[in-house]
Amino acid sequence: MGDAPGMMRESTEREPRPIKFSCKAVWKLFGQGAGDFLARHDYQPAAADLAEAGLIGAVRDATLEVGAGEIFIIMGLSGSGKSTLVRCMSRLIEPTAGEIYFEDRDLLKASGKEMIELRRHKMGMVFQHFALLPHLTVLGNVAFPLEIQGVDRKTREKRALEVIELVGLAGRERYYPRELSGGQQQRVGIARSLAVEPEIWFLDEPFSALDPLIRREMQDEFLRLQKLLQKTIVFITHDFDEAIRLADRIAIMKDGVIIQLGTPEELVTRPANDYVAEFTRDVPRAKVLSARAVMSPARFGDELIHYAGSVSAEARIAEVAAEVEAAERPFAVIDGEGRVVGELTREAVIAVLVGRTVG
Repeated sequence: MGDAPGMMRESTEREPRPIKFSCKAVWKLFGQGAGDFLARHDYQPAAADLAEAGLIGAVRDATLEVGAGEIFIIMGLSGSGKSTLVRCMSRLIEPTAGEIYFEDRDLLKASGKEMIELRRHKMGMVFQHFALLPHLTVLGNVAFPLEIQGVDRKTREKRALEVIELVGLAGRERYYPRELSGGQQQRVGIARSLAVEPEIWFLDEPFSALDPLIRREMQDEFLRLQKLLQKTIVFITHDFDEAIRLADRIAIMKDGVIIQLGTPEELVTRPANDYVAEFTRDVPRAKVLSARAVMSPARFGDELIHYAGSVSAEARIAEVAAEVEAAERPFAVIDGEGRVVGELTREAVIAVLVGRTVG
């Protein structure tokens, strides 16, 4: 593929991550003769070509890289292709064309048996519908993937109890799914996917069926787990508020195409087109913009005595607004190495809160 698997992604603000998973020019067309059609059009057909051939372009020329330990969110409206793309990434659906790498391994060259083993041992999957086995207890459901692997009962139940505790369900091991709330059932689904200690974790709208309060609780739980486990995660959602809360980076899809890929801040401040701008129009800027994005040059250098306090360069304005707004002096903005890289004034914070353009 164009960029060799395992290359570092460049970033001016964050430490680069080794690439864990990548896709290059992935297509998924539904319809007869799709592969031959792509070849005849040099793998670059126009939308009109697809329509004329009676083919549906569920995923069109998708290229992305997911860094180790990253929460990478794919979002879009219903029918945008996000779920199809993730199923292509795990080969639950066969792509029509393209390249898919898990670390340095080309998954499209893996046999069916090899893919089953990869899914059993290295991939975790959580979907919107919990798909719990009603005749098994919480313990039985969580241990089930390990049973499929052939792990002995004592070992698999020990591991299952560990992840049950991790997701906050200790004491409910003997409950059946029907005896649990929706949020608790989703926790069982998450625990089951974690039991195999996956290296990459695919989640397809896992919280969308939950009530708003439970959904927020599950997002908190998800962030807590990620802080502990540092999994490489591909997460699908159609909710931009959920995306900006969870994501390191976001890919926005429309009609099978990745329209823009970037951090939540980049999507809000530098939308690639009117579609992305409309998608992000109602997002409260204070939840997205970082101190780094709105800081001024540091007038006092590293002399912290001249500042009212300090904030992380990556802190969201919403997190620090009350403290900065109440202070008469600016706050020093500190990078990951403890250096002063700018200052944050109350005027800059107020401008974000009232919706004025920054920078």
